[in-house]
Amino acid sequence: MHNAGICAIIADIKIYLISRGIKIMSDCAKDNKIKKIVLAYSGGLDTSIIIPWLKENYEGCEVIAVSGNVGQADELEGLEEKAIKTGASKIYIEDLRKEFITDFIYPTVKAGARYENRYLLGTSLARPIIAKRIVEIAKAEGADAICHGCTGKGNDQVRFELTIKAFAPEMKIIAPWRIWDIKSRDEEIDYAEAHHIPLKINRATNYSKDKNIWHLSHEGLDLEDPANEPMYDKILEMGVSPEKAPDKAAYVTISFKKGIPTAVDGKKLDPVALITRLNKLGGENGIGILDLVENRLVGMKSRGVYETPGGTILYTAHDALETLTLDRDTMHTKQMLAGKFAELVYFGQWYTPLREALSAFVDKTQETVTGDVKLKLYKGNIILSSLTSPYSLYDEELATFGEDAVYNQRDAEGFINLFGLPMKVRAVLDAKRANAKK
Repeated sequence: MHNAGICAIIADIKIYLISRGIKIMSDCAKDNKIKKIVLAYSGGLDTSIIIPWLKENYEGCEVIAVSGNVGQADELEGLEEKAIKTGASKIYIEDLRKEFITDFIYPTVKAGARYENRYLLGTSLARPIIAKRIVEIAKAEGADAICHGCTGKGNDQVRFELTIKAFAPEMKIIAPWRIWDIKSRDEEIDYAEAHHIPLKINRATNYSKDKNIWHLSHEGLDLEDPANEPMYDKILEMGVSPEKAPDKAAYVTISFKKGIPTAVDGKKLDPVALITRLNKLGGENGIGILDLVENRLVGMKSRGVYETPGGTILYTAHDALETLTLDRDTMHTKQMLAGKFAELVYFGQWYTPLREALSAFVDKTQETVTGDVKLKLYKGNIILSSLTSPYSLYDEELATFGEDAVYNQRDAEGFINLFGLPMKVRAVLDAKRANAKK
C-alpha cells in the first residue's frame, strides 16, 4: 500500500477514536512542569481547537485565553463564552485599538512603508502589540508558557515569537502547528466536530482570514491558485468591488499635523473614529482592494486578497502632502528607507534598535508635513484634487512657465556645464585614447 493510503487510514482511525472520547497523544514532547499556559486567542479555527488540545496534551494545565481587540469588531462577539466552554479558565479581551493606531499604524504611514511596494502591512502591524500584551498578562499570571496558533509555514509565528523573546526571553513558547498531528484546515474541522466546538466557518467558506481596524485579509481555498480570479462578491466584507461602487464620485479632505491625520472634512476625530470613517467611505467606493502574490519571510510565495480601504486613502493623501512639503533629497532618502522599514514590520522586527532609529528619522522629516489633502474617490480610484500647506515648498513664481523675475534662465548653462563635467571629461579622454591606438 502507498504511503498516502496508509496516512489516510491512520487519519480516519484518529478521527474515530477522538469521536469516541479516546485521547490521542501527540508527538510533542511533554513537559510536566507546564501548569499554566497563556494562549493568544482569536476564536478562529486554529485557536478554537488549541484549548482542548492543550488540556489533552499538557495534563492538568490551566489555559488562559488572551484576545487583543485591534478592531476585529463582530469577531469578538461571544468570544468569552466560547473560550470558557472549550476549556479556558478565564479570558482577557484587551482594547488595544487606539494604541494600535497611534503607536503602530501612524508611524508606518508616516514612513510610507509598503512591503514589496504594495502591501500595507495590516496583519504584520497588529502582531507586535498583541504579543506584547500577552507577555504582560503571562507575567502577571505567573504562566509557564505562551502558546500561539500560527502555522509553521507562515510569517505570524516569527512576529509573535520575536516579540515574546524581546520582552520575556526566558518564557517557553508552544506552537501546536509545529508539533501536533493535524496537517490541514480540514483536519482541524474534523477535530472541532469531534470535540463539539462551534465554528463560524464551514468547509466551503474555510478561508484563512485576519481582520482588524486597518484591514481584512483572505487566503486559502480557490485563492491559493493565482490563476483564479478572486470571487469578490463572495469574499469582500469591508466594501464593494469597483464595479458595484456608486456612479458618482465622492470627495474627502484629510487634514494632517506633522504627518498624523487629525481631521476628515474639517471635523477633528480621534484615531479610532478617523480610521472607521475612512474605512466606510473607502469601502463604499471600492477603494483599497489588493490581489497580491508576496514573498513570505519563511521563503515561499503566497497569494492573498487584502481589503484596506481607509488605509489606502491615508497613504495616498500622506504621500501627496509630502510632495509639497519635503525637499528633494529628504524625500528621496525617505523613499529609499521606506522599503527597509516595511521589511522590519513584515519580518516581526518592530522592537529593534533599527526600527526605532528609522522612526526617529521619519519623525524628523514629518515636522513640516502639515496641511490639507482633498481627494476624489471613484470606482476604486483615488484622484488628487488639491493640496495646501503652510509649509509648502512650491513657489508659483519660481516654477511658472510664464514670465518671471526671480529666475535667470542663463544660469542653467553654467549648472549644466559643471553637472556634466565628469561625463564630458570621460568622453574627451576616451576619444584621445582611441585616436592613440590608430
